[in-house]
Amino acid sequence: MTNPYSGLPDHCFWSRSHRGRARPEIDPVVKGGFTLTPEMKIATAGSCFAQHIAKHLQGAGYNYFVTEDAHPVISPVVARQFGYGVFSARYGNIYTVRQLLQLAGRAFGEFTPVEDVWEVDGGFVDPFRPNVTEKPFPTMEAFTAAREAHYAAVREMLTEADVFVFTLGLTEAWVSREDGTVFAMAPGVAGGTFDPERHEFHNFTVDEIVQDFTDFATGLRTANPDVKILLTVSPVPLIATAREDQSVITATAYSKAVLRVAAEQLSATVPDCFYFPSYEVITGNHAGGDYFASDLRDVEPAGVAHVMSLFMRHYTEAGAEAAPEVKDGDPRFEDEVQDMLDVICDELMIEKSVSS
Repeated sequence: MTNPYSGLPDHCFWSRSHRGRARPEIDPVVKGGFTLTPEMKIATAGSCFAQHIAKHLQGAGYNYFVTEDAHPVISPVVARQFGYGVFSARYGNIYTVRQLLQLAGRAFGEFTPVEDVWEVDGGFVDPFRPNVTEKPFPTMEAFTAAREAHYAAVREMLTEADVFVFTLGLTEAWVSREDGTVFAMAPGVAGGTFDPERHEFHNFTVDEIVQDFTDFATGLRTANPDVKILLTVSPVPLIATAREDQSVITATAYSKAVLRVAAEQLSATVPDCFYFPSYEVITGNHAGGDYFASDLRDVEPAGVAHVMSLFMRHYTEAGAEAAPEVKDGDPRFEDEVQDMLDVICDELMIEKSVSS
Protein backbone atom coordinates (compact mmCIF):
# COMPACT_ATOMS: atom_id res chain seq x y z
CA MET A 1 0.00 0.00 0.00
CA THR A 2 1.25 3.50 -0.82
CA ASN A 3 0.04 6.91 0.31
CA PRO A 4 1.15 10.52 -0.25
CA TYR A 5 3.85 10.16 2.43
CA SER A 6 5.41 7.04 0.93
CA GLY A 7 8.90 7.68 -0.37
CA LEU A 8 9.21 11.20 0.99
CA PRO A 9 12.73 12.23 2.06
CA ASP A 10 13.85 12.14 5.69
CA HIS A 11 13.51 15.90 6.16
CA CYS A 12 9.74 15.56 5.77
CA PHE A 13 9.45 13.47 8.95
CA TRP A 14 9.93 14.80 12.46
CA SER A 15 11.67 11.72 13.86
CA ARG A 16 14.04 11.34 10.93
CA SER A 17 15.00 15.02 10.91
CA HIS A 18 16.64 14.91 14.32
CA ARG A 19 16.95 11.32 15.59
CA GLY A 20 20.52 10.22 16.22
CA ARG A 21 21.98 13.60 15.28
CA ALA A 22 24.01 15.96 17.42
CA ARG A 23 22.35 19.34 17.79
CA PRO A 24 24.78 21.24 15.49
CA GLU A 25 24.12 18.67 12.75
CA ILE A 26 20.39 19.33 12.56
CA ASP A 27 19.67 21.08 9.29
CA PRO A 28 16.20 22.41 8.39
CA VAL A 29 17.44 23.98 5.15
CA VAL A 30 16.33 21.74 2.30
CA LYS A 31 17.89 23.79 -0.49
CA GLY A 32 19.51 27.20 -0.85
CA GLY A 33 17.71 29.66 -3.07
CA PHE A 34 20.84 30.89 -4.86
CA THR A 35 24.63 30.76 -4.60
CA LEU A 36 26.78 33.58 -3.27
CA THR A 37 30.12 34.30 -4.86
CA PRO A 38 32.87 36.42 -3.27
CA GLU A 39 32.40 39.29 -5.71
CA MET A 40 28.65 39.68 -5.16
CA LYS A 41 27.60 42.77 -3.22
CA ILE A 42 25.64 41.62 -0.17
CA ALA A 43 23.56 44.27 1.61
CA THR A 44 21.82 43.83 4.97
CA ALA A 45 19.11 45.60 6.92
CA GLY A 46 16.64 44.80 9.65
CA SER A 47 16.70 43.87 13.31
CA CYS A 48 19.71 43.24 15.52
CA PHE A 49 20.09 39.64 14.40
CA ALA A 50 20.89 40.76 10.84
CA GLN A 51 24.23 42.00 12.14
CA HIS A 52 25.37 38.44 12.81
CA ILE A 53 24.98 37.55 9.14
CA ALA A 54 26.86 40.64 8.03
CA LYS A 55 29.77 40.07 10.41
CA HIS A 56 30.18 36.43 9.49
CA LEU A 57 30.10 37.05 5.75
CA GLN A 58 32.64 39.81 6.13
CA GLY A 59 34.88 37.58 8.21
CA ALA A 60 34.60 34.78 5.67
CA GLY A 61 35.86 36.99 2.85
CA TYR A 62 32.57 37.78 1.17
CA ASN A 63 31.72 41.22 -0.17
CA TYR A 64 29.65 42.80 2.56
CA PHE A 65 28.37 45.89 0.78
CA VAL A 66 28.78 49.07 2.87
CA THR A 67 27.93 52.36 1.18
CA GLU A 68 28.23 54.72 4.15
CA ASP A 69 31.71 54.66 5.65
CA ALA A 70 33.17 56.59 8.56
CA HIS A 71 36.00 59.07 8.07
CA PRO A 72 39.37 57.25 8.02
CA VAL A 73 40.57 59.03 11.17
CA ILE A 74 37.76 57.48 13.23
CA SER A 75 38.69 54.18 14.85
CA PRO A 76 36.65 51.12 13.84
CA VAL A 77 35.34 50.73 17.40
CA VAL A 78 34.09 54.30 17.60
CA ALA A 79 32.73 54.16 14.05
CA ARG A 80 30.70 51.10 14.89
CA GLN A 81 29.26 52.75 18.00
CA PHE A 82 27.85 55.43 15.73
CA GLY A 83 26.33 53.07 13.21
CA TYR A 84 29.01 52.81 10.55
CA GLY A 85 29.32 49.32 9.10
CA VAL A 86 26.63 47.90 11.39
CA PHE A 87 24.41 47.62 8.34
CA SER A 88 25.07 48.49 4.72
CA ALA A 89 24.08 52.09 5.33
CA ARG A 90 23.86 54.04 8.56
CA TYR A 91 20.14 53.58 9.17
CA GLY A 92 20.32 51.66 12.45
CA ASN A 93 17.83 48.92 13.20
CA ILE A 94 14.86 48.72 10.85
CA TYR A 95 12.45 46.69 12.91
CA THR A 96 9.33 46.80 10.71
CA VAL A 97 8.72 46.45 6.99
CA ARG A 98 6.76 49.71 6.87
CA GLN A 99 9.90 51.40 8.22
CA LEU A 100 11.91 49.86 5.37
CA LEU A 101 9.37 50.89 2.76
CA GLN A 102 9.31 54.47 4.03
CA LEU A 103 13.12 54.63 4.18
CA ALA A 104 13.27 53.80 0.48
CA GLY A 105 10.58 56.38 -0.19
CA ARG A 106 12.47 59.08 1.71
CA ALA A 107 15.78 58.21 0.05
CA PHE A 108 14.30 58.47 -3.45
CA GLY A 109 12.31 61.62 -2.66
CA GLU A 110 8.95 59.89 -2.90
CA PHE A 111 7.89 60.35 0.73
CA THR A 112 8.43 63.32 3.03
CA PRO A 113 7.14 62.87 6.59
CA VAL A 114 5.36 65.71 8.31
CA GLU A 115 7.43 65.08 11.44
CA ASP A 116 10.92 64.49 10.05
CA VAL A 117 13.16 66.11 12.67
CA TRP A 118 13.09 66.39 16.44
CA GLU A 119 14.40 69.57 17.99
CA VAL A 120 15.88 68.92 21.45
CA ASP A 121 18.17 70.69 23.88
CA GLY A 122 21.48 71.06 22.11
CA GLY A 123 20.32 70.57 18.57
CA PHE A 124 18.42 68.18 16.30
CA VAL A 125 17.72 64.42 16.32
CA ASP A 126 16.73 62.22 13.40
CA PRO A 127 13.46 60.41 14.31
CA PHE A 128 14.39 57.52 12.01
CA ARG A 129 17.90 56.86 13.34
CA PRO A 130 18.13 58.60 16.72
CA ASN A 131 21.16 56.66 17.97
CA VAL A 132 23.65 57.29 15.17
CA THR A 133 25.17 60.26 17.00
CA GLU A 134 26.26 60.59 20.62
CA LYS A 135 24.90 64.13 20.76
CA PRO A 136 22.24 65.90 18.70
CA PHE A 137 23.29 67.57 15.46
CA PRO A 138 24.27 71.10 16.57
CA THR A 139 22.62 72.91 13.63
CA MET A 140 19.91 72.22 11.11
CA GLU A 141 22.52 72.59 8.39
CA ALA A 142 24.60 69.78 9.89
CA PHE A 143 21.49 67.64 10.29
CA THR A 144 20.44 68.17 6.68
CA ALA A 145 23.92 67.49 5.28
CA ALA A 146 24.20 64.23 7.23
CA ARG A 147 20.75 63.12 6.12
CA GLU A 148 21.41 63.86 2.45
CA ALA A 149 24.65 61.87 2.61
CA HIS A 150 22.75 59.04 4.26
CA TYR A 151 20.01 59.03 1.63
CA ALA A 152 22.63 58.95 -1.14
CA ALA A 153 24.19 55.89 0.56
CA VAL A 154 20.78 54.19 0.80
CA ARG A 155 20.13 54.81 -2.90
CA GLU A 156 23.52 53.37 -3.80
CA MET A 157 22.90 50.31 -1.64
CA LEU A 158 19.46 49.61 -3.10
CA THR A 159 20.46 50.16 -6.73
CA GLU A 160 23.79 48.28 -6.70
CA ALA A 161 23.36 45.36 -4.29
CA ASP A 162 23.36 41.88 -5.80
CA VAL A 163 21.74 40.41 -2.69
CA PHE A 164 19.55 42.13 -0.11
CA VAL A 165 19.18 40.34 3.23
CA PHE A 166 16.40 41.61 5.48
CA THR A 167 15.68 40.31 8.98
CA LEU A 168 12.11 40.85 10.12
CA GLY A 169 12.18 41.82 13.77
CA LEU A 170 8.96 43.36 15.12
CA THR A 171 5.32 43.95 14.38
CA GLU A 172 4.85 46.65 17.02
CA ALA A 173 5.56 50.26 16.05
CA TRP A 174 4.77 53.86 16.84
CA VAL A 175 3.39 55.95 14.01
CA SER A 176 2.33 59.49 13.25
CA ARG A 177 -1.41 60.06 13.29
CA GLU A 178 -0.88 62.77 10.66
CA ASP A 179 0.58 60.72 7.82
CA GLY A 180 1.38 57.21 9.07
CA THR A 181 5.11 57.79 9.40
CA VAL A 182 6.79 54.98 11.36
CA PHE A 183 9.39 56.09 13.87
CA ALA A 184 12.44 54.04 14.79
CA MET A 185 11.19 54.01 18.38
CA ALA A 186 8.39 55.67 20.29
CA PRO A 187 8.86 59.43 20.54
CA GLY A 188 10.35 60.19 23.94
CA VAL A 189 12.52 57.06 24.12
CA ALA A 190 15.58 58.41 22.32
CA GLY A 191 14.45 61.87 21.33
CA GLY A 192 11.31 63.78 20.56
CA THR A 193 8.28 64.19 22.79
CA PHE A 194 5.44 61.72 22.94
CA ASP A 195 2.04 63.28 22.23
CA PRO A 196 -0.96 60.89 22.21
CA GLU A 197 -2.79 63.30 19.92
CA ARG A 198 -0.02 63.03 17.30
CA HIS A 199 1.39 59.55 17.90
CA GLU A 200 -0.26 56.14 18.14
CA PHE A 201 0.67 52.52 18.61
CA HIS A 202 0.25 50.10 15.72
CA ASN A 203 0.71 46.34 15.58
CA PHE A 204 1.18 45.25 11.98
CA THR A 205 -0.77 42.32 10.58
CA VAL A 206 0.33 39.63 8.13
CA ASP A 207 -1.56 41.30 5.29
CA GLU A 208 0.00 44.69 5.99
CA ILE A 209 3.51 43.27 6.15
CA VAL A 210 3.07 41.27 2.96
CA GLN A 211 1.71 44.30 1.12
CA ASP A 212 4.46 46.61 2.43
CA PHE A 213 7.27 44.27 1.48
CA THR A 214 5.71 43.53 -1.91
CA ASP A 215 5.59 47.28 -2.57
CA PHE A 216 9.20 47.62 -1.41
CA ALA A 217 10.36 44.73 -3.60
CA THR A 218 8.53 46.18 -6.62
CA GLY A 219 10.31 49.50 -6.18
CA LEU A 220 13.62 47.78 -5.50
CA ARG A 221 13.35 45.73 -8.68
CA THR A 222 12.50 48.83 -10.70
CA ALA A 223 15.85 50.31 -9.67
CA ASN A 224 17.74 47.01 -9.47
CA PRO A 225 16.05 44.28 -11.57
CA ASP A 226 18.44 41.41 -10.82
CA VAL A 227 18.78 41.73 -7.05
CA LYS A 228 18.02 38.62 -5.02
CA ILE A 229 16.22 38.90 -1.68
CA LEU A 230 16.76 36.75 1.38
CA LEU A 231 14.36 37.01 4.32
CA THR A 232 14.97 35.83 7.86
CA VAL A 233 13.00 36.24 11.09
CA SER A 234 14.83 37.36 14.20
CA PRO A 235 14.64 34.81 17.04
CA VAL A 236 15.24 37.54 19.64
CA PRO A 237 12.14 38.16 21.82
CA LEU A 238 10.64 41.62 22.24
CA ILE A 239 12.38 43.62 24.93
CA ALA A 240 9.01 45.16 25.83
CA THR A 241 5.48 45.37 24.51
CA ALA A 242 3.29 48.45 24.43
CA ARG A 243 0.17 46.30 24.79
CA GLU A 244 -0.97 46.65 28.40
CA ASP A 245 -3.42 43.77 27.96
CA GLN A 246 -0.63 41.36 26.95
CA SER A 247 2.41 39.82 28.55
CA VAL A 248 5.62 40.42 26.63
CA ILE A 249 5.79 36.62 26.33
CA THR A 250 2.49 36.31 24.47
CA ALA A 251 3.18 39.50 22.51
CA THR A 252 6.46 37.97 21.34
CA ALA A 253 4.72 34.75 20.29
CA TYR A 254 2.18 36.75 18.28
CA SER A 255 4.81 38.96 16.65
CA LYS A 256 7.07 36.09 15.58
CA ALA A 257 4.13 34.07 14.27
CA VAL A 258 2.97 36.99 12.15
CA LEU A 259 6.46 37.62 10.79
CA ARG A 260 7.03 33.97 10.02
CA VAL A 261 3.74 33.67 8.12
CA ALA A 262 4.46 36.89 6.23
CA ALA A 263 7.92 35.62 5.27
CA GLU A 264 6.40 32.38 3.98
CA GLN A 265 3.86 34.22 1.85
CA LEU A 266 6.48 36.60 0.48
CA SER A 267 8.91 33.83 -0.45
CA ALA A 268 6.08 32.20 -2.39
CA THR A 269 4.87 35.32 -4.21
CA VAL A 270 7.80 37.71 -4.68
CA PRO A 271 10.19 36.65 -7.47
CA ASP A 272 13.72 35.70 -6.37
CA CYS A 273 12.74 36.10 -2.71
CA PHE A 274 13.79 33.29 -0.38
CA TYR A 275 13.42 32.43 3.30
CA PHE A 276 16.27 31.23 5.51
CA PRO A 277 15.21 29.51 8.78
CA SER A 278 17.51 31.14 11.32
CA TYR A 279 14.47 31.56 13.59
CA GLU A 280 13.79 27.83 13.60
CA VAL A 281 17.44 26.93 14.19
CA ILE A 282 17.62 29.05 17.34
CA THR A 283 14.15 28.47 18.80
CA GLY A 284 13.42 24.91 17.64
CA ASN A 285 12.83 22.04 20.05
CA HIS A 286 16.14 20.49 19.07
CA ALA A 287 17.97 23.43 20.70
CA GLY A 288 16.30 22.84 24.07
CA GLY A 289 16.54 26.57 24.81
CA ASP A 290 20.34 26.31 25.06
CA TYR A 291 20.91 28.72 22.20
CA PHE A 292 19.69 31.55 24.43
CA ALA A 293 21.77 33.21 27.15
CA SER A 294 20.73 33.30 30.80
CA ASP A 295 18.41 36.26 30.12
CA LEU A 296 16.51 33.98 27.68
CA ARG A 297 16.80 36.72 25.05
CA ASP A 298 20.35 37.13 23.79
CA VAL A 299 21.54 34.45 21.36
CA GLU A 300 24.55 32.41 22.40
CA PRO A 301 27.65 32.00 20.17
CA ALA A 302 26.84 28.34 19.46
CA GLY A 303 23.41 29.33 18.13
CA VAL A 304 24.81 31.99 15.81
CA ALA A 305 27.45 29.54 14.61
CA HIS A 306 24.82 26.88 13.86
CA VAL A 307 22.85 29.38 11.80
CA MET A 308 25.91 30.57 9.90
CA SER A 309 27.21 27.05 9.30
CA LEU A 310 23.95 26.23 7.53
CA PHE A 311 23.96 29.50 5.64
CA MET A 312 27.50 28.95 4.35
CA ARG A 313 26.73 25.32 3.50
CA HIS A 314 23.66 26.08 1.42
CA TYR A 315 24.32 29.55 0.02
CA THR A 316 28.02 29.64 -0.92
CA GLU A 317 30.08 28.09 -3.69
CA ALA A 318 32.22 26.11 -1.27
CA GLY A 319 29.13 24.60 0.35
CA ALA A 320 29.88 22.32 3.28
CA GLU A 321 33.58 23.16 3.07
CA ALA A 322 32.78 26.79 3.86
CA ALA A 323 30.65 25.93 6.90
CA PRO A 324 32.43 26.40 10.23
CA GLU A 325 32.51 23.33 12.43
CA VAL A 326 30.11 23.77 15.32
CA LYS A 327 31.08 22.15 18.61
CA ASP A 328 28.84 22.64 21.61
CA GLY A 329 30.74 23.77 24.67
CA ASP A 330 34.10 24.18 22.90
CA PRO A 331 35.58 27.31 24.56
CA ARG A 332 38.00 27.94 21.69
CA PHE A 333 35.16 27.94 19.23
CA GLU A 334 32.96 30.17 21.40
CA ASP A 335 35.77 32.69 21.91
CA GLU A 336 36.19 32.86 18.14
CA VAL A 337 32.50 33.53 17.56
CA GLN A 338 32.05 35.91 20.51
CA ASP A 339 33.88 38.63 18.60
CA MET A 340 30.99 38.64 16.13
CA LEU A 341 28.26 38.87 18.75
CA ASP A 342 28.56 42.48 19.88
CA VAL A 343 25.46 43.73 18.11
CA ILE A 344 23.88 47.13 18.42
CA CYS A 345 20.17 47.09 19.26
CA ASP A 346 18.25 50.35 19.33
CA GLU A 347 15.45 48.49 21.13
CA LEU A 348 17.55 48.48 24.30
CA MET A 349 16.83 52.19 24.62
CA ILE A 350 13.29 51.28 25.73
CA GLU A 351 14.48 49.79 29.02
CA LYS A 352 17.06 52.54 29.51
CA SER A 353 14.39 55.21 29.02
CA VAL A 354 12.15 53.82 31.76
CA SER A 355 14.91 52.98 34.25
CA SER A 356 16.77 56.28 34.13
